[in-house]
Amino acid sequence: MTGRDLLSPSGQDIVFLLVGVVVLGAAVACVTTRRLVRAALWLVVALGGLAVEYLLLTAEFVAWVQVLLYLGSVVVLLLFGLMLTKAPVGPSPDADSENRPAALAVAGAAAALLVTLVVDAFRTTWIDLEEPHGTSEQVGESLFRSWVLPFEALSVLLLAALIGAVVVSRARNSRHDPPGGDGDTTGEER
Repeated sequence: MTGRDLLSPSGQDIVFLLVGVVVLGAAVACVTTRRLVRAALWLVVALGGLAVEYLLLTAEFVAWVQVLLYLGSVVVLLLFGLMLTKAPVGPSPDADSENRPAALAVAGAAAALLVTLVVDAFRTTWIDLEEPHGTSEQVGESLFRSWVLPFEALSVLLLAALIGAVVVSRARNSRHDPPGGDGDTTGEER
């Protein structure tokens, strides 16, 4: 690729950058909002934008896995956990620890380090968009050879989180129920 090619971006490059800006904005909104449900919805926008980025990179299989697994499963599991634990829907003063400057400094340093490492690692690598890179065969080989243990660990972690949400929700409900445990507060015998 010559220097002239770098100075004349295609329409696909421009769309890729615009979607990247939207994903970055949604990710920042996700971690800075004080409302948990809105944070989950911003997460949907960020993960959906990543699926669009995969489509622009001709990795159709990875894009659909992104939509099905992350948008379809993880976000639903997150919202289900929020509803089960009866987390506050409005602004939560408990969610703010007043450490925003320190958190911003750490996040900025981590982002700068990550960008530096990625740019240095892929400085001379070009993605050839003429041939698809995210075929199901390639992803399957990578997933079931090198990434099977982290994939299974993540599934166990998500299952444990869901079970924990159910246990916490039931423990809270049992403390508020009368001794009969049926939730009937009228005091009448049946």
